[in-house]
Amino acid sequence: MLALIQRVSSAKVEVAGEVVGQIGAGLLALVCAEPEDDAGKVEKMAERLLGYRVFADEAGRMNRALRDTGGQLLLVSQFTLAADTRSGLRPSFSRAAAPALAEQLYQQLLDECRKKHPPGVEMGRFGAHMQVSLVNDGPVTFLLQT
Repeated sequence: MLALIQRVSSAKVEVAGEVVGQIGAGLLALVCAEPEDDAGKVEKMAERLLGYRVFADEAGRMNRALRDTGGQLLLVSQFTLAADTRSGLRPSFSRAAAPALAEQLYQQLLDECRKKHPPGVEMGRFGAHMQVSLVNDGPVTFLLQT
């Protein structure tokens, strides 16, 4: 499982002009399931999303996690993270999970994060054409893998 996380001041997802997910300060996570992913990897990714220390402490160092700050999380499915771009001029998506499995794992990740982080977890719409807007705070961006 892959997640591209960005520390944000705010972020939102729109589908056909309708806001389907919106957060204030926290993390935007673009997530991608891979064929070998399972419930164990989903749980590990949830822990990493909520526990990865990318927020400043009193000394200005990245020592605080989302669960420490009470910030919000916006999960957006994005199969293109698994693209193989090593050759040619067109990406291959053979490393991404099939849509049915990917949707199941995305929902499991959403459920796990909501269970472990009551301050707020929002989502995009799986499989939809989405417009994602964000104000990247820093900028701070990391690629997490399980």
